[in-house]
Amino acid sequence: MAFLKFKNVGITAMAGAVPKTVINNYEYTENFPADQVKDIVDKVGIFERRFVDKDTCSSDLCFAAAEKLVNDNKINREEIDLLVFISQTPDYRMPATSVILQSRLGLSNNTIAFDINLGCSAFIYGLSVVYGLMQTQNIRKALILDGETRSRIYSPKDRNTAFLFGDGGIAALIERKDYFGDSWFSLNSDGSREDLIKIKAGGYRNPSSCETVKEKVVDEYGNIRSDEHGYMNGGDVFNFVIREIPTDFKNILKFAGFEKEQLDYYIFHQANIFINNYLAKKLKLDKAKIPSTIHKFGNTSSVSVPLTMISELKTNLIESKTILLSAFGVGMTWASAIVKMHDCKISDIVEV
Repeated sequence: MAFLKFKNVGITAMAGAVPKTVINNYEYTENFPADQVKDIVDKVGIFERRFVDKDTCSSDLCFAAAEKLVNDNKINREEIDLLVFISQTPDYRMPATSVILQSRLGLSNNTIAFDINLGCSAFIYGLSVVYGLMQTQNIRKALILDGETRSRIYSPKDRNTAFLFGDGGIAALIERKDYFGDSWFSLNSDGSREDLIKIKAGGYRNPSSCETVKEKVVDEYGNIRSDEHGYMNGGDVFNFVIREIPTDFKNILKFAGFEKEQLDYYIFHQANIFINNYLAKKLKLDKAKIPSTIHKFGNTSSVSVPLTMISELKTNLIESKTILLSAFGVGMTWASAIVKMHDCKISDIVEV
């Protein structure tokens, strides 16, 4: 595992954007009987999600969030020296979406811009990359833009994933301030479990073809998807979570020299309510310190941790707080961080 420590860098502003279209999971019954839908929805605890329309991409959600952040905080765009775009649903295979957003946001041509493609843990990974680059004195302000349109990559006819995923985007401003003090990260990966969450075709290993886009029955339960739809082995993912995440939680506490009671909030990836309830019970955490958005946004992949901060802690991060972030998923990768929050200005969520 990789432990990293950074100094005097933190998040000073955040904004979020979600699609206008609200999906009521109990009414998502086009492909499954209503009683079966109710059982699934009650189990995963996802009652609503947001879906983009056919013309909206992850970058559009991030652009809306970034514009809100910049305008609300009267930020000089010339002072943004770094832009990192996090997504597994970019605009194109090439060029990088970060470069498109650099131009669209009117940032300087001297801006560093690159993409990170990782999945559910990517916000924490991306935060560590930006914190590391911010250790140099030559970067004044950095933007992390994290967006996903997961509604587009999972089959609505596969009950294993049809009720889980939603769309969203966020913007986070990173700056150097002495009052942030130290921050700590634990980053991990296990590619031997790559098949647990995957899209088999459509890339360069298995290029798109008439066969890869053809829908077919994939199991004895009648679930239907193509090879270009995402799939997930839910049982094995749960086993992965219960094996790795409690250990990583304890490891990051030990590395940072904290007791869990000293932390103000624990912000977990919003996979499903069953997993998060299990982690809270296993780690004996105060549930009042675990904000949740799974019920209204679903699993938004890497967006879920920062979107939960924006949605649920809007006025709670103005005063100094110490929070733990934890995310896990496709790869498989998992990451934890303990970061200081102080005077973080969080804008109202905008709808796109």
